[in-house]
Amino acid sequence: MNDILQKIQEIGIVPVIALDDAKDAEPLGAALSKGGLLCAEITFRTAAAEESIKIISKKFPHLLVGAGTVLTIEQVDKAVAAGAQFVVSPGFNPRIVAYCVKNNILMIPGCSSPSDIELALEQGINVVKFFPAEQSGGLEYIKAIAAPYVGVKFMATGGINPQNVKDYLAYNRIAACGGSWMVKSDLINHGKFDEIATLSKEAVEIVKNSRA
Repeated sequence: MNDILQKIQEIGIVPVIALDDAKDAEPLGAALSKGGLLCAEITFRTAAAEESIKIISKKFPHLLVGAGTVLTIEQVDKAVAAGAQFVVSPGFNPRIVAYCVKNNILMIPGCSSPSDIELALEQGINVVKFFPAEQSGGLEYIKAIAAPYVGVKFMATGGINPQNVKDYLAYNRIAACGGSWMVKSDLINHGKFDEIATLSKEAVEIVKNSRA
């Protein structure tokens, strides 16, 4: 496990963020920092993603910043140029994965079946995103699918919340969970950054208690 993956595992919860306006990137980075949740996955679901990654990477170098919902090689290049330290995709696109591996870009591809996992292993990837987690069978499905692949760890994302994240994190094959409850778009769009900081702090405590 490389250094960035190790950091993701130590942090435990990766905030999955959709920013509609890059002006919110700096106060969001400040809120995550205040809450001690030192990671941000900025999704390419909005046009503000690239600029937001650039702002957070520059203003908050202590934050581990990644790009999510990466669907094209062009987005990979934009994300990395903006400062993203890792990229995440919802599914397994062999062309994008091969491009990232070739260029030493940390890629966490979406894998929700044994076939996906074997494609990832073939590329030397042993930490994958399980998405959408709850809708695809949840923790019990992950435990079943993990059994034949002893060296693989999962970042569970989709339907993760403060109530179920504890169970996921308690399982030693979960590297981390992706979640958006502490960074919901309505909180960001209404400038409720103090609330984001509070929810982020609570998320950090959940990780500590889950792995104690």
